[in-house]
Amino acid sequence: MSEREMYEKMKARLAHVVPDVELRYKAKLADEILRLKRERNAVILAHNYMEPALYYSVPDFTGDSLELSRKAAQTDRDVIVFCGVKFMAETAKILNPGKTVLLPSEKGGCSLAQAITADDVRALKKRFPGIPVVTYVNTYADVKAETDVCCTSSNAAKVVPSLKTDRVIFLPDEYLARNVANELRWPIVFPSRGENPPATGPWMIGWHGRCEVHERFIPADVENARRQFPDVVVLAHPECSPEVVAASDFSGSTMAMVRYVQESKAKRYVLLTECSMGDNIAAENPGKEMVRICSIRCPHMNEITLEDTLNALKLNRYVIDVPEDIRARALKAVERMIEIG
Repeated sequence: MSEREMYEKMKARLAHVVPDVELRYKAKLADEILRLKRERNAVILAHNYMEPALYYSVPDFTGDSLELSRKAAQTDRDVIVFCGVKFMAETAKILNPGKTVLLPSEKGGCSLAQAITADDVRALKKRFPGIPVVTYVNTYADVKAETDVCCTSSNAAKVVPSLKTDRVIFLPDEYLARNVANELRWPIVFPSRGENPPATGPWMIGWHGRCEVHERFIPADVENARRQFPDVVVLAHPECSPEVVAASDFSGSTMAMVRYVQESKAKRYVLLTECSMGDNIAAENPGKEMVRICSIRCPHMNEITLEDTLNALKLNRYVIDVPEDIRARALKAVERMIEIG
């Protein structure tokens, strides 16, 4: 594909989302990235939160954490460029120890991943011996290594019942844990806040981690959107609070939101998630309106640009490594997550 062809491709999708002068500049970068991708036998994976010019140009695959984990497990390319955050690139390395995994951002942090350590998990396992640990994929490799099974926002409600137990430690996202507990009708307690589980019956142990984007949405956002646009359909990510989820019309992972908008006949939507995703869905569904009450960008996802992706391939940066003893233990939890689907 030539630079001109790339520009026309991006223009057809993004003309009503991205200014033309930016499209021309980004098309040039994308053309060079594709050339380097071929030379290095690389695959590019991009999370749904990437900026539209990146999302609709160079990735081989786009999706949520679960979908991209599947693609990482299946690739036969020599190099994986992960346009996301560090825990996602680590997951790709866990699944592909012999491949080069590159993260375009030097830090690629995540408030959830930073909310818990492997020592925290070990302490909980010591306090509640024999209780299986479910860890959200938004965690670092050493935490996954202490885990029985990982989950994503799209399969968490399947993963917990798969353990065939009525007592689970679910880490580290407080709101996702509360939403899953509500769905299962289990009580949930937070030992880090001095709470103890009931003596009998099912229960879930939670943690106090939160996504710095999704915790900012409140029920008043839903009320205000409905007041101004009575026909609006409100979609909330499960990392939002249970109160926000309850006030919404639908709650699901980023891929579930994408499918919902594609399949729904409604004309107007509010997405309570990282706002760049609204632009990406709007680009794919030009006849449907994304109400712009969301202005919250993940500061870590926002670090990933086409310029960074180009430099990742050109300069072989930033290389993700996972110590083999940690990788081997984490692999079991990640593979089980993918198997559950």
